[in-house]
Amino acid sequence: MSQFQLSRAAALPFIGPVAVGVILLVLWQVLCTINEVPIYLFPKPTDIWSSFTTNLSGLTRASSVTLQVTLQAFLVAVVTGTAIAFLFNQSRIIEACLFPYAIILQVTPIVAISPLIIILIKDTGTALTVCAALVALFPIISNTTLGLRSVDPGLVNLFRANKASRMQTLLRLRIPSALPYFFAGLRISSGLALIGAVVAEFVAGTGGMGSGLAYEILQAGFQLNIPLMFAALGLITVIGIALFLAMSGLSNLAIGSWHESHAEGRR
Repeated sequence: MSQFQLSRAAALPFIGPVAVGVILLVLWQVLCTINEVPIYLFPKPTDIWSSFTTNLSGLTRASSVTLQVTLQAFLVAVVTGTAIAFLFNQSRIIEACLFPYAIILQVTPIVAISPLIIILIKDTGTALTVCAALVALFPIISNTTLGLRSVDPGLVNLFRANKASRMQTLLRLRIPSALPYFFAGLRISSGLALIGAVVAEFVAGTGGMGSGLAYEILQAGFQLNIPLMFAALGLITVIGIALFLAMSGLSNLAIGSWHESHAEGRR
């Protein structure tokens, strides 16, 4: 394969989505202009951009609040979920007893329990973090537990034949084997942490300087400022994409040079 073909293959994952996005934005602009769609029903991209630049300071502040809650919740979910997964790996009995409750947390709508959490926890910021962390917790537990269990039996027997201790097997075999599953969980969990933070902000309805993007969306809806609503939604999307790309980059740095799951994609 030539150098040009390699460069084109490497650039395709970036150029392709950008090109599709530009085409969709142009179609959006043209169709709204031709059909004279009212701005209060469905604004054009230029209207959204104008609203974004006009309200840049407020949107930037709200974005920082939402991002802070998201990152805090994500960190709590990663630390707690990884610890629980290691606990499950050490004891099948503990896993059998506690894993159903992790599933219950996953399937329970956060919008249903977040009012109770906000009432019980007096500090609003802490309550928002707890709500978002509960949403982001399950993928870490599930993926890491699966990764720690998904070890080649032949390698396990090899470690046993060489009289490796339980800790040596964990550190030198199970953890390296679990890394692709763990980082896949990170990519999912980062987006869920953002969703949980936004949903919790919607329920809390906090205003003032401590308000996030969800409050900006609510206020824009009440005022029928639809371009501002779309601008806030766009910022949430950008944050979500940035988090996913960051987790993907972290995964490539950690395991991209040696694990077969990443080496296959470079062929």
